[in-house]
Amino acid sequence: MRQSETDSDEKKVLAANEAFYRALEALDQKKMEAVWWHEDWVQCLHPGWPLIRGWEQIRASWENIFRSTTQMTVSTDQPFLHILGETAWISCIEQVTISLEGDFVTSRVQTTNIFTRRNGEWKMVHHHTTPIPGSGLLEASHSVQ
Repeated sequence: MRQSETDSDEKKVLAANEAFYRALEALDQKKMEAVWWHEDWVQCLHPGWPLIRGWEQIRASWENIFRSTTQMTVSTDQPFLHILGETAWISCIEQVTISLEGDFVTSRVQTTNIFTRRNGEWKMVHHHTTPIPGSGLLEASHSVQ
């Protein structure tokens, strides 16, 4: 693969990853639906949840999260991107601040997002988050820091 093709793919995967986080922060179901392939084999693992398989169950999980969350901010750190053929993954650290029942809670999780390419379009097929050992709950307050 030529360097310009590699650079283009990297930009497209990074844009797909960014679109996922913007959908998450916006608590926007339509935007979330746009970043995923709607297949029965896609998977998602939210912190503290069992593995979810299949787009319909994943869609329902996001609906539940968005319905119970009034505000969310997500920042990422230490990103690592790798592309291998039609598959790409980004691993990173997420810092997530959410508003639940009038309180703000911030936590850090290790994340891996996996994307596949079809007809030049990269979409998510797997989102996996897990708490970072020892990081626990960073903060609980009544305002976003």
